[in-house]
Amino acid sequence: MTSSITEQDDAASALPHEDQRARLMADVAALPGLPGVYRYFDAQDQILYVGKARDLKRRVSSYFQKFHADPRIQHMVGRIARLETTVVRSEAEALLLENNLIKTLAPRYNIRFVDDKSYPYLKIVTHEFPRVAYYRGAVDTRHRYFGPFPTAWAVKDTIQVLQKVFKLRTCEDTVFANRTRPCLLYQIKRCSAPCVANIDAGDYALDVAHAERFLRGDQQELIDDLQAQMMTHADALRFEQAAEIRNQLGALSRVLHQQAVEDNTGVPTKDADILAAKVEGGRACVNLAMVRGGRHLGDRPYFPKQVDDALAIDADETEDGKTRPSPEVQVLEAFIAQHYLEGSVPPLLVLSHAVDKSLIETLSQQSGIKVTAQHQPREPRRAWLDMCIKNAEIKLAQLLAEEGSQQARTRALIDALDIAVDDIERFRIECFDISHTAGESAQASCVVFEEHKMQSAQYRRYNIGGITPGDDYAAMRQVLVRRYSKLVEAASKGEARLPDLVLVDGGRGQVSMAREVFEELGIELSRIAGVEKGEGRKVGLEELVFADGRPKVHLGKDSAALMLVAQIRDEAHRFAITGMRARRASVRTGGSKLEDIPGVGPKKRARLLQRFGGVRGVGHASVEDLSSVDGISKELAEEIYRALH
Repeated sequence: MTSSITEQDDAASALPHEDQRARLMADVAALPGLPGVYRYFDAQDQILYVGKARDLKRRVSSYFQKFHADPRIQHMVGRIARLETTVVRSEAEALLLENNLIKTLAPRYNIRFVDDKSYPYLKIVTHEFPRVAYYRGAVDTRHRYFGPFPTAWAVKDTIQVLQKVFKLRTCEDTVFANRTRPCLLYQIKRCSAPCVANIDAGDYALDVAHAERFLRGDQQELIDDLQAQMMTHADALRFEQAAEIRNQLGALSRVLHQQAVEDNTGVPTKDADILAAKVEGGRACVNLAMVRGGRHLGDRPYFPKQVDDALAIDADETEDGKTRPSPEVQVLEAFIAQHYLEGSVPPLLVLSHAVDKSLIETLSQQSGIKVTAQHQPREPRRAWLDMCIKNAEIKLAQLLAEEGSQQARTRALIDALDIAVDDIERFRIECFDISHTAGESAQASCVVFEEHKMQSAQYRRYNIGGITPGDDYAAMRQVLVRRYSKLVEAASKGEARLPDLVLVDGGRGQVSMAREVFEELGIELSRIAGVEKGEGRKVGLEELVFADGRPKVHLGKDSAALMLVAQIRDEAHRFAITGMRARRASVRTGGSKLEDIPGVGPKKRARLLQRFGGVRGVGHASVEDLSSVDGISKELAEEIYRALH
């Protein structure tokens, strides 16, 4: 097929010409023997690899002066057309710059950890009666933050602990200001009801101070103070107050007994991260478990990209006769560098493998605190590390099993449709669906399947207009023209590639419309397939209809190929419906008022509507409430308030 030929042409064009190679070797010969960072690019100026070196000339020259037994390294070296270098003052600076560039440039041959989610925090909102809240986003210095936590569940679990032990409120300020009687949380002893003056500001502030000490890990001092207060109340015959503190101490002791981590001296470990790496089957997992304030908060797995190629190259570049590090050490060092060099690091790292001491020293210099790394801890830290290692093994096994299943589905579909594909990892499917309510708020969705999984970051929605309401064929034509007219132009310049398969949710009518568009744009008709409902519209009886005249294909209800097609079709349907409903709701509820405010884009609008339950709730919110939403500054909150009042 044309797709395979195009890929071969792209690969060939990525190889350097003779004059490029000559300039490259001249640049290598002119390199200084100083520490720095180097970057390799192919003939299309795509970044291949980023590395650091104690001696740039010796390191870079080694790539071109010796034979590499590993074909992956040889393949990368053969594609290098030019290089860029940056000289720095020390190896520590080189480490910082290397990992900043890896995160920014996403090179093809580097181990790269991708984390599209910020960590959640627990926030104590400044107020006469402060509230505790789950928070994710930029830090506002007016409030106090504790964390980060590995998961949202860990934050919510901690909030429940604070409610049980210290009875702090969690309600929004707008709710708090308008209460006339205590809510259910007061009835079940999870809140002291400051909203109806059931507790004075001084006593509530004391509870908040105790909660903050608990979160900072000063539990023993807190327990001692509470015990002293209890005895003072008892001596003064204030038995109800003494009993209240006794209950608080009991709840606090139960929490600490379940979750405290102590070292071999019996001293609590306040803040630590436990890291375990596992490499198997060409994939890797780093499991991160967090201890904050003496409490184990849970763990979170990370799966780096491009592991196989990167491991081969990283191991090959070892300098000064050092023993090549194991794959687990390479992955662990890459994670530590990329995860901590730009963020906060706890004073203790408990590691499944020993890492380079210079990496830990660099962390200490960067963070301004003394960072200690342990890889052979004693009990009970050993138990926490063993648990972290076991979880890394389990999560990696789950990933491999899931990827194996998805790869089998991809291969089954390729075989069923007889598609010629050189690289199954790059096999790309785009699927379209149209959704509307009696012609109102018509919207089309485009979802993308690649690398054996749905690529949600590449999903797109298209508002449909200028057609007869309810005309699905015209809607499909419009979205396909808008999608592929630009894509064909970009593909002709080598800036993009067309999908290997285009699925449309519908039968011969929709396929015929797609055929017309593809003929006009000069795209292969063999790329188009329609997912036609079977007899009685029953699941499992779907058939694939083709634009190039091939007969229908019935995959069979137990077919792995049909499972993949159904998964992609259902995802396109879901994405179209949610977009249509949001657009319809916006039209009906006046959401366009928010759309007209400069600086309020789709993401900020969605956050506002979610926080306050709709446009009406946003209109009732104060400037302070609006500015508490992630991404809404004080100035923008004032602008929103003025626009809605």
